[in-house]
Amino acid sequence: MPEKERIVVVGASAAGLTTAEALRREGFTGTLTMVGEEPRAPYDRPPLSKQVLAGAREPETTALRQDADLGRLKAELRLGCRATGVDTTARTVTLEDGDRLRYDGLVIATGLRPRRLPFGHDLAGVHVLRTLDDALTLRTQLLGGPRVVVIGAGFLGSEIAATARGLGLDVTLVDIAPTPLAAQVGPWVGDLVAGLHQDHGVRLRMGRGVAGLTGGNGRVTEVVLDDGARLPADVVVVAIGSVPATDWLAGSTIPLGDGVLCDSHCRAAPGVYAAGDVANWPDPVTGDRVRLEQRTNATTQALAVARNLLAEPADAVPYAPVPFGWTDQYDAKIQFHGRCPADAPVTCVEGDPRTGRFVALYQEGGRVVGVLGWNSARALHAYRGRIGERVPE
Repeated sequence: MPEKERIVVVGASAAGLTTAEALRREGFTGTLTMVGEEPRAPYDRPPLSKQVLAGAREPETTALRQDADLGRLKAELRLGCRATGVDTTARTVTLEDGDRLRYDGLVIATGLRPRRLPFGHDLAGVHVLRTLDDALTLRTQLLGGPRVVVIGAGFLGSEIAATARGLGLDVTLVDIAPTPLAAQVGPWVGDLVAGLHQDHGVRLRMGRGVAGLTGGNGRVTEVVLDDGARLPADVVVVAIGSVPATDWLAGSTIPLGDGVLCDSHCRAAPGVYAAGDVANWPDPVTGDRVRLEQRTNATTQALAVARNLLAEPADAVPYAPVPFGWTDQYDAKIQFHGRCPADAPVTCVEGDPRTGRFVALYQEGGRVVGVLGWNSARALHAYRGRIGERVPE
């Protein structure tokens, strides 16, 4: 393998930690430094909007590794310290405390930052949810029995609404899309998710944008919709998506767009790779650029990055995953492999949506591109192999 003595991993969540561990397993014995903006050791994010927010899991149970495991990694952990820049010529990463870390290999795994509304975030009671501290702060407010408005009905917003309703709260879910999860799984499944929320008592305001937030004494009191409707609110959660955390790379020579622009090997520049939510790479099959905000991708891409970073150039392998994602809402576990384009024809191939258990195939260009299961994990696995299969006319 090419000689590397110093590797820096910026980002100390799932992708960053997995990269560091994989580097050690692949035989890297040099200096390994992991930089994390949060002061906490690496933890898992999916439980934040569900079990942690509901109080069903204690915060410490989200830790990805115990202290002893991190010690065996023999890495320098620079936690609570933000990276502020990269010089790809000098091969250094600058930290907010002024330190410069030299590297022979750099992995960018900084993940996402939540989008915010252009107004209202100065009001008490208005929240975003990205970090463990965000979840704990929001949970404290939910314990007061507030009226909750969730803005954004993607995976995160829908999960927060379900969790809040499970706590017995008055919940309204707002989105400009026609159904929850419309962009993620399309309108057919989105209609089923809408029914799920309505059956549990959530009020839906679909096809509506948010025009403003009003408050009194510095605290939010209402959400104003673009049709003039006013929704009383004591707590507002803004879940309108996220953007790749690449602001610290501005001015560097690392190519940026919707994330860090990589080649098919996840390489962005000489000695520089990206993994997880922040990475954008060309699909080796279609050539289309892909960026996946999925927990499973954080792990599988980190493993690929570690191997390619240490490999000879001729031995690097294109990263070509079959995406896998899931969401848990009430008693429904919705899982999918591949892609679920919003405009794709959908065919139920097993089970029945009316029973709360089914598997459906998504088609595009005459081929199966995705498969989704609703409370059907075992059956879903059996259909995964059909992705890429041509659909009979």
